[in-house]
Amino acid sequence: MNIVRKVLVIVLVAFSLVSCKKEPEVILTPLEEKLASMTLDEKLGQMIQAERYSIDVTKIQNTNMGSVLSGGGSHPNPNTVQGWLDLTSDLNHGALSGSAELPLLYGIDAVHGHNNLKGAVLFPHNIALGATHDADLLERIGKATAVQLKATGISWDFAPCLAVVQDVRWGRTYESYSENTDLVSSLGAAFIKGLQSEGLMATAKHFIGDGGTVFDDSKNSYMLDQGNVTLSEAQIRELFLPPYVAAIEENVLSVMVSFSSIDDEKMHASKYWITDVLKTELGFKGVVVSDWEAIHQLPGSLLSQVAASVNAGVDILMEPNAWRDVLGALKRAVENDMVPMSRIDDAVMRILYVKDELDLANFGSASLDDAGDKALAREAVAKSQVLLKNDGILPLAKNADILLIGPGVNNAGLQNGGWSFSWQGESTGLNFPNATTLLAAFTEVATANGGHIYTDLKDASKADIVVLVLAEKPYAEGIGDTADLSLTGALAHEGNFDAIKQAQLTKKPVVTLLLTGRRLLVDEYLEDWDALVASWLFGTEAQGVTDVLYGDLPFSGTLSFTWPKTTDADQTSSMLPNRDMTKVQFDIGYGLTISK
Repeated sequence: MNIVRKVLVIVLVAFSLVSCKKEPEVILTPLEEKLASMTLDEKLGQMIQAERYSIDVTKIQNTNMGSVLSGGGSHPNPNTVQGWLDLTSDLNHGALSGSAELPLLYGIDAVHGHNNLKGAVLFPHNIALGATHDADLLERIGKATAVQLKATGISWDFAPCLAVVQDVRWGRTYESYSENTDLVSSLGAAFIKGLQSEGLMATAKHFIGDGGTVFDDSKNSYMLDQGNVTLSEAQIRELFLPPYVAAIEENVLSVMVSFSSIDDEKMHASKYWITDVLKTELGFKGVVVSDWEAIHQLPGSLLSQVAASVNAGVDILMEPNAWRDVLGALKRAVENDMVPMSRIDDAVMRILYVKDELDLANFGSASLDDAGDKALAREAVAKSQVLLKNDGILPLAKNADILLIGPGVNNAGLQNGGWSFSWQGESTGLNFPNATTLLAAFTEVATANGGHIYTDLKDASKADIVVLVLAEKPYAEGIGDTADLSLTGALAHEGNFDAIKQAQLTKKPVVTLLLTGRRLLVDEYLEDWDALVASWLFGTEAQGVTDVLYGDLPFSGTLSFTWPKTTDADQTSSMLPNRDMTKVQFDIGYGLTISK
């Protein structure tokens, strides 16, 4: 055999051996197998979230819809634990009956307990919890909230809000733990840890920059809520990003995008912040959900809005009303190569991942623990009370005769504020049948110890002391934006003015309680008051307030926000390099203590 033929034989044998080798078998994970088995329509259905009032079992089944929500105040009839279970289990049955055979995610804004469920125990709002500086307490509240939701078949909580609020004029200020980045990071992560330890999905919101938007005097509403952030990227990363880093370290399963903008770019279209920073740089593995109909604020047609938001990195489109149109637009966007199939697969894989992480088969198996929740809420209320002034009048004697006046005395709606039974809150206590008001809490102590509680001015002469309970009207996002921070301003309760005057006329010592979701201007009244307490929007358990007023527990709360002296509230935050201390009434961290 000549050398050429020998080489040729060797090459042919080698080629034959190589060609006979089998390609290595690609082993798919169960989630990858599921994704590979799904049709385009099944995948797109998973990316849509509708409001419960706009869908039914058949629509969920036919579209393979992946999730449903209840907005603020949206609830079944009857609004009971069983009513919720009937609703959520029926809708989940529709999802499992679809061709994709995937369970349903059900989301709700349980921002201080299950605040859509009539009769539920509600915890203090975040501004109050920030004053506790107690991460362990937040973790326990997260666990308790999860059990409340799980007992009603709900698997997804649109909480916590991780806004680091720099301007008290923002209407969502009470949803923030603090103006301090580190405190928001620690408390938010603790709540997430507690909530998700019970098999619920938490939501870090609103990504990114809410609470740092520019105030606009020219607008009558939504001045800050859906405004524009003009800070540098370095400032945004320093102020607003760390709470999301902490949340991701706790394996938070969802992130909600903010309505607001950065340098006039809507966050719902920001591929840089959602995909490059959140998903790639920070390694977020869960789902990104849009806010309520937020993509419709993007420019262009519905088709371009859908494409822009999904390409930016939004995985689930919260479309309470227009979900059919959005689903159709999403399919057209894929078919017209406006959204690549790789982006759809990424979104659906993330949805499959969070559904796999959750124990969806056991939802509805938990039971409410009203007694335990009440004790926990009462503890949280007591720890959140901040004593701002005390001229030796506190603690109150348990046998004291007290004139209790002001709009917040006997109104559970005012002590809960917004996001309580309804989106903007309730002006009365009718829908809080199990709440304890301040009148009931004071009366309980006085009756047991020989004291008397009076609520009529004609009995002022019988009283040793006046407890003045001032309040804001309930409000939530947008409606709550205001430049008027006075105690008699646009969002202050209309009864405040008369109550302040009445307290002055009695010539008695005055203890003032502020039931508010923000810090209000008090400088002109401080001399007239012997004590001042920030009681915040404390929820359903008023005994936590009387626990510290009567001295059974110490005042331990300290301000997690700077308390402004003037309306120039954007100049007082402790996070500002050149804050104006002449406009500060009480600095962050301030809070008095007393002993008997």
